[in-house]
Amino acid sequence: MSASGGTRAIIAALLANLGIAVTKFVAYLLTSSSSMLAESIHSVADSGNQALLLLGGKRARRAATPQHPFGYGRERYVYAFIVSIVLFSLGGLFALYEAWHKWSDPHGITAWQWVPVTVLVAAIVMESFSFRTAIRESNLVRGGESWARFVRRSKAPELPVVLLEDFGALVGLVFALFGVGMTLITGDGRWDAAGTAMIGLLLVTIAIVLAVETKSLLLGEGAEPADVSVIEQAVTAGPEVERIIHMKTLYLGPEELMVAAKVAVARCETAEEVARGIDAVEARIRAAVPVARVIYLEPDIYQARAGSSTASGRPGS
Repeated sequence: MSASGGTRAIIAALLANLGIAVTKFVAYLLTSSSSMLAESIHSVADSGNQALLLLGGKRARRAATPQHPFGYGRERYVYAFIVSIVLFSLGGLFALYEAWHKWSDPHGITAWQWVPVTVLVAAIVMESFSFRTAIRESNLVRGGESWARFVRRSKAPELPVVLLEDFGALVGLVFALFGVGMTLITGDGRWDAAGTAMIGLLLVTIAIVLAVETKSLLLGEGAEPADVSVIEQAVTAGPEVERIIHMKTLYLGPEELMVAAKVAVARCETAEEVARGIDAVEARIRAAVPVARVIYLEPDIYQARAGSSTASGRPGS
């Protein structure tokens, strides 16, 4: 993923949510609508989340240190995981609590009745622009993948997070408009509470999806099968390597892949020839998969044994 593309989507979402949060909160103060309060807190949470994503991106660019020799690329995953927690607690759980509170003490919207509808329609328009930016930036890197697969497989967390947040915000605004509209029509505040509850359940669901996907990135994911195949072809494309004995890949950050492999070389080669051959293989790997920036190749002598094919050294030896 282009880091600049993710940053553009985050900034667009941040500006939209800051403006929307202010207008929603003013509408809540005028009408005491629980849906408006839930949506206000939702927009505040989203604004904080986008600030966290920007902070994570900045901290991830720090240079490697002796204590962190592989750099800080995974810090983007840490902040994306924090975003899911904030969305779950400050967004989802607060909305569910407010829905319960409003259901226990329902009251209609008797003053400034035109305000919540106007604010929600305006918010839908502003949020649509933010969502369109996220979709446009995602399409630049999504390729032919479905949206669900893109969210599940993306190694850069920012665009999937912003996409899900913006999608949740739009659907939540529709829920709020439904609750407020039915309350205005019927005079029954329990419709407002129902809309608030739907917002809460939506945000909790999105937060759980984000947490599950980000946790997988935090634990460490390898390259996609297509990239693994390309790397294997690059390793064996020249005469330097007879075969790959075993290979592992690991994303050190969204844009940095580590490749570690034990490769079989010819028995008669000198140390200098082996070194030159490894350099050539590394160059082919980086040309084939540019994010493969950290490469460790261990030369070994392949020896077939009766009944099995193994190397002279065990994996990791």
